[in-house]
Amino acid sequence: MNVRGGLYSIYERRLLKALAGRPVPRHVAVMLDGNRRWARAAGLEDNAGHVVGASHIDNLLTWCAEAGVKHVTLWLLSTDNLHRDPAEVGPLLRIIANVADELAAADQPWQLNVVGALDTLPASTAQALKTAAERSAGKTGMMVNLAVGYGGRREIADAVRSLLHSQAQAGTSIEELAEIIDVEHIAEHLYTKGQPDPDLVIRTSGEQRLSGFLLWQSAHSEFYFCDALWPDFRKTDFLRALRDFSERQRRFGN
Repeated sequence: MNVRGGLYSIYERRLLKALAGRPVPRHVAVMLDGNRRWARAAGLEDNAGHVVGASHIDNLLTWCAEAGVKHVTLWLLSTDNLHRDPAEVGPLLRIIANVADELAAADQPWQLNVVGALDTLPASTAQALKTAAERSAGKTGMMVNLAVGYGGRREIADAVRSLLHSQAQAGTSIEELAEIIDVEHIAEHLYTKGQPDPDLVIRTSGEQRLSGFLLWQSAHSEFYFCDALWPDFRKTDFLRALRDFSERQRRFGN
């Protein structure tokens, strides 16, 4: 181990000691940002950054599981990303499908759930994601939401549409629904229905905005913005985010 690695190891142990007994987020959502910038800084093709970033996901999930996190949401592809150059999007979709397949492998404990508008994706990608989620059914490890073809506004619109359909099938009129509808009715139709809202949202790469990520669910989330590009995101960065979270006083609007 080199000197820098040794120092990081010591620092990690100190962070872990400082976190002992402190609150741990039940649900961590992560915006894996900065893959293209990492590749360009290294003089590589854009998709090389996506490949390296994809290989780093298992590390993050391991850190989350070690910390006691029960739910993780990873934003892998937004609806806006689908408008990029097809020469980049095509390989990226294949990388994402491979990630899902690897996370659903028999030796992996994670439960996979796909969140996003799958109808915006190529049929082969959507099927690969569905198949991976089905393969992971029944596992008892951490719930891992893969946000692919995801947009926060689209999710809310889809939830309202689903609510309207379900109420119509139950024979409820628009007038009756207008009288009773509340936030819980909509929450029951979100992509993440049945799961706790994220306690902590992490975005890498130094960008400090949500970009439409989990707009509904993040109403009371704590946010942590890290300067490291996603492929360079280290365990120490993750532990710092947990430490920062543990030091905040959450008021939930009270």
